[in-house]
Amino acid sequence: MLRFSPGFLLLAAVSMLGSVAHAESEVFLCVDQNGVKEYKNTGDTKGCKRVSLPPLTVTSSGGGNKAPREAAAGKPAASTPTDFPKVDNGTQKARDNDRRQILQDELRNEQQRLADLKKDYNDGTPERQGNEKNYAKYQERVASMKDDISRSEKNIDALNRELSNLK
Repeated sequence: MLRFSPGFLLLAAVSMLGSVAHAESEVFLCVDQNGVKEYKNTGDTKGCKRVSLPPLTVTSSGGGNKAPREAAAGKPAASTPTDFPKVDNGTQKARDNDRRQILQDELRNEQQRLADLKKDYNDGTPERQGNEKNYAKYQERVASMKDDISRSEKNIDALNRELSNLK
C-alpha cells in the first residue's frame, strides 16, 4: 500500500504526467485512530474516504524551463498594481532626509566607538587587567579588541556607502 503526504501527491502527479493534458485517478483520505491524515491511492483500510479533486491540467513548455512569452517579448513579468499607495515628492524627500540624518548619527557614533576602541587597543599593547595574570587570557582579549576594531571599520565603510548612495 502506498502512502502519500498532501504536497507529495500534487508533485508526483505533475512530474509523472509530463506533457499529458489531463489526468484522473482515485485518491483517498485516510485518518487513523490517532487522527493522522494520509492520502493513499487505495481506500481498502478503515477510515478512508474517496476525495473528489478538481481535474489537473499540465502543459508542456516544449523542452526545458523557458521564460513566459511576455518576459521574452520585453514586457515586465509583474507590475505595480494601480491601486498601490503612492507617496508625494514632499513626503519622500522628508523620508530621505530622515534616513540621511539617521545614517549620519550612526556614522558619528561608530566613529566615536572606533576612536575609543583604538585608544584602549593602544597599538596592540593594551594595559593588562587584574584578572589577566595568565598571558593567554591577555592575548585573547587583545585579539577580541582587534576584531572589534575591524568590525567597527567595516561598519563605517558600510555607512559611508549608504550615505553616498543617497546623494
